[in-house]
Formats: sequence, C-alpha cells, structure tokens
Amino acid sequence: MIWLTWRQHRGQILTTAGFLLALGALLLVSGLQGYRISESLRNCSDSAGDLCTVFVTEIDGLYQGVYQVYGWMPLLIPALIGAFWGAPLLAREFERGTDQLVWTQSVPPKRWIVVKLAVLGGLVTLGGLALSAMASAWRVAFDAVLGESWFGNIGVFNMVGVAPPAWWLFAFALGTASGALLRKVLPAMAVTAAGVALTMFGLFSLSDFYAEPVRKVVAERRDAFVQDIRLVGVTWVAPSGEETADPPLRVCQVGPDVRPDGERYVQEQCLFENGYRLAVYHHPPSRFWRFQWTEAGILLVGSALLFGLTVARTVRRTR
Repeated sequence: MIWLTWRQHRGQILTTAGFLLALGALLLVSGLQGYRISESLRNCSDSAGDLCTVFVTEIDGLYQGVYQVYGWMPLLIPALIGAFWGAPLLAREFERGTDQLVWTQSVPPKRWIVVKLAVLGGLVTLGGLALSAMASAWRVAFDAVLGESWFGNIGVFNMVGVAPPAWWLFAFALGTASGALLRKVLPAMAVTAAGVALTMFGLFSLSDFYAEPVRKVVAERRDAFVQDIRLVGVTWVAPSGEETADPPLRVCQVGPDVRPDGERYVQEQCLFENGYRLAVYHHPPSRFWRFQWTEAGILLVGSALLFGLTVARTVRRTR
C-alpha cells in the first residue's frame, strides 16, 4: 500500500517538495543577507548616523520584499494542500469509477483508506513542520532591526511554531472529506479552498478569546502599545473609573491655532492632564506557545473528525 500510495501521489509529493526546496533557497539567501546587514548595524557607531539609516532601510526593504512572497502563504498553501492533496484522493476514484476495481482487490477498503490517510497525512505534517522551521530561522535574521513580531503579527504567527503543520493537516482532512461526500474532483477542490478560508478567518476572529486579555492602564499613549503584543481593544478611563470606547472630546476643546495633523495629539495630552487614562486590553508575547497549541489543538480535533467522516463514508459505500 505504501508503494501504491507513492505511485499514485508522487506528482503532489514531488511538486510540494520542489516548492519547499525553492522557498528554502530563497529564505536562505535572504536570511544570510539579513544577518550580514544586522551585523553591520550592531557595529554601526553613533557618528555614522547616515550609514546606519542606510542599513536600516536596506534590511527593511529586504524583509518586506520576501514577506510579500510568503505573506499569503498561511492561507494559500493550506488551501492548495487541501485542494490538490486531499480532494482528489477519493473524488477521483469515484469520478472515474475506479473505486469498483480498487476496493474489490485483496486490500480491504478500510485498510486502503486508513493507510493512505496515514501516509499522506504524515507527509503533509512533515511539510508543514519544514515550512515552520525555515520561516522561523529566516525571521530570526531580522529580529535585531524589526524587533519581535512573532505574536502580534498574525501572518508571522501562522508561519512559525506548530500552526503550519496543523493547518496543512486540517486542510488535507477537509479535502478528503469533501471528496468522499461530493465524489467530484472540481467541486471538492472548490469546497475545500472555501472551507479553509472560512475556517482561517473564523479562528482569526476567535483567537482573541483563547485566553482572558490582560488589562493595562497607562497615562501615555506611547506606553500603551508594547512591542509584539496582540491588541484586543483600547478604551478611555475617566477619573471616576468609567470606561468609554471614544475619547471624551468635550472635555478638551482644541483652539483654531492647532494644526489638523496635531489635533489628536493635543486633545489626548489634555485628557491625560485632566486625569483620563487609556486601558489597553491585550495578550502579552508570553502567551505565544499557549495560543499556538490552542489553535493547533482545535485544528487537530477538526482533522480527526474529518478523517473519521472520510473513513466511515468510504467503508459504507463499499458495503
């Protein structure tokens, strides 16, 4: 069965491996350049201010250039995995009628589907782990300049840690279940891509509720947004302790001599001087792995349910 799985799915396996190798080469070259520029910045003295600015601009441009390539990958790659690895697995057999031949041979249908799901699911998970390892190593090269944004940036968060393999496996499971239910390749691919997108945006919306947000009250806006936090919301706190989402502008009127671009700053400074404070609801960077494992757990439970549905549907059809 393992040899048969390789023969039938070597196209997807080799294409995905080639993509990971090409992406790895891109990240390696970019990461080495990032390390080189970061070292130059560390050795940059205060007297070479213009040169230091050039280094900062150069490393930021290098990072943004590569980030444009992989910024869509948290959504795009799982959708492609589900559509091209998962959806055709059973839908193609049903569509071509080959299930009548395959499942009347010496290998029982249940063993056939379980082995395929185990082998391909394992490869998909390894591929996601490889992507996570490459993205993590690449991102470290830019931390000296860009700072820690592993947690606060949703795009980066879903490219590192255990999130990528969990998303890849879930997409594969969704694809196989869609193929088992719809029995047509193209409809199954479309449903899988849409399902991955909806699930991802749904979890993005729910991720703020993985834990109770931390409340921090500050008297200066610059103290409100600490690096790499995941912001949930900001409210104004009156001297009485009452919270409101909108700043009480009636307390501070801005004169006509204030420029429009500085109006907000003047109003906020006035509010702070009158005893108002900002309450920042956020998740600190220390919750990175808690959120990673929470999201991965949700996806793994979903994958298990979808695999169970696929096996049950396949076995029932062959009886």
